[in-house]
Amino acid sequence: MARQQGPRRARIAFSDAAAKQVEAIVSEAELHALDRALVVVSVDPAAGDPIPGGPAGRGLREYTDTVERVRLLYWTSALGTIVVVAYIEV
Repeated sequence: MARQQGPRRARIAFSDAAAKQVEAIVSEAELHALDRALVVVSVDPAAGDPIPGGPAGRGLREYTDTVERVRLLYWTSALGTIVVVAYIEV
């Protein structure tokens, strides 16, 4: 029997600044909240809103989860297979 696969996820990469922000997180709750937000943008890279005044198409985007209180600034590769997180606020 063939196995059904879910939607393909984009790979997540961090800018140097975002990687330092992740390293500074010590709270399990904040790490869990960040993980949930990263899953959202990896499954649907268009989930965030384009930054006003930014370039059209696949420019800089902002994803905000008001329940988990997480904000990500990111951009995606041309094919949407890689999401580069530039800034994290938890």
